[in-house]
Amino acid sequence: MVSKSQNKEAEASKATAGSMAQGDEPKTGSVELEKSTQSKPSKRMRFSSTSQKDSSTATFVEEPKSGRGISTMSRVVKRKIEKVKPVVEFNKDGKPHGEAAVEMQSFIGVLARTRVPLVDKKWKQLPKDVKEQIWEAVQMSYVIGDSYKNLVLQSAAKKWKDFKYNVTRQYILPYAHDRERLRETPALYKFIEKSQWDAFVASRLTPDFEAKHTEQKERREKLEYNHRLSRKGYVGLTDQLVETMPEGQEIDRAVLWKKAREDKTGNIPDPKSAEKAKLIVSLTNSVLNLKNRVFYFGIDVVYLYISDVIK
Repeated sequence: MVSKSQNKEAEASKATAGSMAQGDEPKTGSVELEKSTQSKPSKRMRFSSTSQKDSSTATFVEEPKSGRGISTMSRVVKRKIEKVKPVVEFNKDGKPHGEAAVEMQSFIGVLARTRVPLVDKKWKQLPKDVKEQIWEAVQMSYVIGDSYKNLVLQSAAKKWKDFKYNVTRQYILPYAHDRERLRETPALYKFIEKSQWDAFVASRLTPDFEAKHTEQKERREKLEYNHRLSRKGYVGLTDQLVETMPEGQEIDRAVLWKKAREDKTGNIPDPKSAEKAKLIVSLTNSVLNLKNRVFYFGIDVVYLYISDVIK
């Protein structure tokens, strides 16, 4: 059942590409979002009509739906038929946030898996037309300005790298001594061409790659204080906190760090992170107390100075 879903994911991606090739570039009016939106993220997704009959920029909303991969691709294809596109919002730092941004990231992940060859190369070594196809597919499916092209492609590069890492770790290295298991592509990724799969497997079983993999593994083991944010990242966490705070109030970085390592119950499971969080809270309170003392001390100085002047 899983492989069928993934095959549908790949087919949906190809369908999106096919509609792009037909040249039915939708009109987006003046909604290009070249400048970052600094308002709070919408709780529901905003859309812009791209109909040839109605080229206005009026927007409407849709309840957010959960799901990644095939469900994301299905919604994207359906909207192309209806000629509507979600409007991607940006925070004051120029980073995408909100429901449309989260879904767009899932869509970029699908494109990175199904449209980029599985090869033993770095992102910068890939043909430019492959990257252009990803950017065009995103622009055809979401309202996002040209100034965010690099941001989208950087996200695609990371997702492609993560995909190769996951395939290597889950489907190749565990069977390094069982070559028969490596003859066929994984059932989850039947969209990978057989020739690409064979070449990629061979590249992962060389002494050079084994040495690099061991080095990277040792480097990762040294990492401490890992967050628990998954794909929403700090931007998504910031959005959640903003909804509970007064308008215009800044979120302290210490609060973000602590919240990023808490579980659903508000506890920090990792002992090292929990200890570091206590230290951060203690230092933050000390700084606040110091600021208060300086503030009041300053008032006293001004009061004494004024008293001397009056005398």
